[in-house]
Amino acid sequence: MDLREVVSAGVWEQRELLAQGVLTARELTEATLAGIEQAGELNAFTRVLHEQAVAEAIERDQQDVTARGPLHGIPIAVKDEIDVAGVPTTFGTRANLTPAVADAEVVRRLRAAGAVIVGKTTMPEFGQWPYTESTTYGLTRNPWDTTRSTGGSSGGSAAAVAAGLVPAALGGDGGGSIRIPSACCGLFGLKTQRGRVPTAPNPHLWWALGVLGPLTRSVLDSAIVYDVIRGATPIDRFKAPDPMLSFEEAARRTPGSLRIGFTTKSQTMLAKAVPEHVRAVHDTAEILAQLGHTVVEIDPGYPDFTFAFYPQFYGGVRAEIPFIDHPEWLERRTRQNLALGSWARRPVVEWAMRHGAAVARKADRIFDNCDLLLTPTIAHRPPPVGVLDNANPIRAQLASVPMVAFTGFWNVTGHPAASLPAGIAADGLPLAVQLVGPANGETTILSVAAQLEQIRPHPRPA
Repeated sequence: MDLREVVSAGVWEQRELLAQGVLTARELTEATLAGIEQAGELNAFTRVLHEQAVAEAIERDQQDVTARGPLHGIPIAVKDEIDVAGVPTTFGTRANLTPAVADAEVVRRLRAAGAVIVGKTTMPEFGQWPYTESTTYGLTRNPWDTTRSTGGSSGGSAAAVAAGLVPAALGGDGGGSIRIPSACCGLFGLKTQRGRVPTAPNPHLWWALGVLGPLTRSVLDSAIVYDVIRGATPIDRFKAPDPMLSFEEAARRTPGSLRIGFTTKSQTMLAKAVPEHVRAVHDTAEILAQLGHTVVEIDPGYPDFTFAFYPQFYGGVRAEIPFIDHPEWLERRTRQNLALGSWARRPVVEWAMRHGAAVARKADRIFDNCDLLLTPTIAHRPPPVGVLDNANPIRAQLASVPMVAFTGFWNVTGHPAASLPAGIAADGLPLAVQLVGPANGETTILSVAAQLEQIRPHPRPA
């Protein structure tokens, strides 16, 4: 048995090997930690929990077989905006030093299912930008090409999974921050329906924009993790109804013949999809038609969403400031951005959410004539690292447009959307497309994404 191959395997494969007794949780955890140390050049982690993870793995090995959960012994990383007990939640900044007193609900559920938390992953300050770069933690690099960006804001989680350091890592998506790094790094990343996954102990993540979830290499792995963490708590402001079947069941079933609309039209006039991404959508549409789906190009007629998005974006960043020990230590760009968004106070944000609900009702009409919508995930290719170097907030926002041009709209509406790999481009980096579903349509997305994965297996970096 080659431990390096086991470490780079997915959730399902590791689960099977652990269940068969091929290796112990401690052996898997120690090999995982060694791999993380060897891949330091990627800068995927803000903190690696060596002693805690090994101790947790030993506890897993001592559990009675009948008490083991669905993620028994699986090493998982967590984005550094999610609380892990005993570790500061940095939000990608040096300005917070106080350890979290308890796990966030999603982390508690991971541990209860048997997962081993191995570390916290990098992000830009407060997840403001779709590039994982900060003055505190530096540049996070893409395992496919270390001169290129992972995207963001869950870029550390994406780098860790794409490099085979962990089989899954939690991220957050407030404008595309699970889907964008998944697209850049060749991963599957599903943004669920708003309210599907708890944000507790916080009542919301960036108000109505943000959701939490895993980045994985396969559709099935994502479904397995989601089945552990989904389900709102009384603390959560937003709550989605339970799905008709488990996510794992959805990922394992073959969907019937569906109506799938596709478009390469961006949600903004400021960024258009490059030819490689247009071809990826058309190639995927052709595969879907060959699989028996009715596939038609449509014009979604996206309503304007900016009046809903920006108040929640600014208000979301402002809402996280009270959790920081030293606001004066924040990046200059962050302080400037907070000043720009000083108007985004509670009444304005509440108005923006009501406006977003109206946008969502208009977006629902897209699915009157199709079961899913196929689009590019990002407009441009992953750029070289250093996008945010010396960039003020305005320059950073303009640089962000090509990354969020196809994703941010669905954070306003709350619809589920996933990025999935679509081959390799001439530059050697992965291609990706996005599947969007109607409200509570995650199971349909998972079934079709898994069907595509069987025909076009997800690539791995060399």
